[in-house]
Amino acid sequence: MPQEEKKNYRAATGVDEFYYGEVGDDVVAQYIEHVDFLQDINVEMPQEIVRAYGSNKTAEMATSNGDISVTSQFHKIPIEDKQRLLGWEKVGGLTAAGSQDNSPYVGVIFAKTFEDGSMEYVGLPKGLFTRPNISGQTKGDGVEFSSEEISAQFMDRVVEGFDEEKSVIFAQDPKGQTTNRDDLFQKIFGKPYPGTENQGGVEG
Repeated sequence: MPQEEKKNYRAATGVDEFYYGEVGDDVVAQYIEHVDFLQDINVEMPQEIVRAYGSNKTAEMATSNGDISVTSQFHKIPIEDKQRLLGWEKVGGLTAAGSQDNSPYVGVIFAKTFEDGSMEYVGLPKGLFTRPNISGQTKGDGVEFSSEEISAQFMDRVVEGFDEEKSVIFAQDPKGQTTNRDDLFQKIFGKPYPGTENQGGVEG
């Protein structure tokens, strides 16, 4: 009997490395862009059991999967990233949002960090971001930093190596290793992790 691999029960203690890239209808991203200072991210994957009844009892059950939604909170989302993620138009030093804005399809990868130095990466192959709310408040007696939140919806996409279309892919690497991270970047973006060899014009 083969020896079972030891399970990892360590809980994540932080988030890091938020990347996105425009994928359109292609599996190769036009670019990979990094947004720093990710504070919080929540991926909702709703699922429910649907029952069919007959003869006063359950005849059959099936799983019903809901839409994948993501809410991300950053210290600050640079205007350049809003332009790319939301399809906002730039004219000179002005950026404008309107009813005709068309967000591009993007892939996303972010990392969860652990105290032992290991990493868990979450990849979302294809989705659309929606405009964030605009808010502000007066400065009081002390300094209080604001934050920005942005949401997205993701869909299934063909991912090389998997039999069925997927909407979320996970990868884990022990401290000092990047094998699964690098594989995930190839699956989501069709390009290597930024800064590695043969990155083919990837932006950091």
